[in-house]
Amino acid sequence: MPEIPENTSLNSPPSELTACRLCPRACQTNRAVGKRGVCGADDTLQVARAALHFWEEPPISGENGSGTVFFANCPLHCCYCQNAEISEGRVGRAISIQRLADIFLELQEQGALNINLVTASQYALQVIEAAAAARQSGMRLPIVWNSSGYEAITTIRALRGTVDAWLMDFRYASPELARRYSQAPDYPQVAEMAVAAAFEQSGSYRLNAAGHLTSGLVVRFLLLPGQLDDAVRCLNTVFEICGDQACYSLMSQYTPPAKAVPNMPELSEPVSQRDYNWLIDHALDLGISNSFMQEGTCAEASFIPPFDLTGVLQR
Repeated sequence: MPEIPENTSLNSPPSELTACRLCPRACQTNRAVGKRGVCGADDTLQVARAALHFWEEPPISGENGSGTVFFANCPLHCCYCQNAEISEGRVGRAISIQRLADIFLELQEQGALNINLVTASQYALQVIEAAAAARQSGMRLPIVWNSSGYEAITTIRALRGTVDAWLMDFRYASPELARRYSQAPDYPQVAEMAVAAAFEQSGSYRLNAAGHLTSGLVVRFLLLPGQLDDAVRCLNTVFEICGDQACYSLMSQYTPPAKAVPNMPELSEPVSQRDYNWLIDHALDLGISNSFMQEGTCAEASFIPPFDLTGVLQR
């Protein structure tokens, strides 16, 4: 497991939004006065959708659905993002912390198996308050932090006692690839420390008697076209940290963007089924038993719900 430093700029306590350091960009923007950070967020809490979601891994969605809250804006901004509408802040509605707490309770009433927070790093401080208020009002569901893996260690530590389980991507082992696709050459180092911190905090992957996730870590590996070697390195890195005590989700659902990305023709191609099969075989060779794979046709399916403010507005 990598050593997680105790005294670095990434480990300063996440405080007020006057000099934001909630994500590894550490842009120190004064969001408290309405300025927008690198993530695109200002002093408001922006949500695009809050509803039951059925396209996560089976222990998260089950048959009832995951109570999923999609937040607007994103610290990472991958050039191939399938949720660009929300990651670029084009949709979303500003709500109060109390409204977010009420949304958690409403999702519980709808039968959600958990509260699934998608790309919430830029709103971590508000989420902590909302979760505490919801629990005081009777919210009993586990909270899942659904993340790109680009997380500040201090934010992860601040979420102790709020987050029960982590659904975390590990996208790049290569700094060059991370720079090319996400303008984040530090991503491999940051994500390695984030996985280690989340694993240390949540412990082994655990399901209840019904087979639903209660705590632990699920790591997603999205195979990108032509990047099998990098995906293998990602898998090896996480296995060195977690062994078989995490769940590994191997994803072939990469869908080329509707508009070609300039100077990146490789992103216009689908993932090779041969490469994906090789990645699965490698995971099995490592001895991974807690894992999920996707069928080859899943890239043709839509896992993206409409970001139409469903569940966001006051009832």
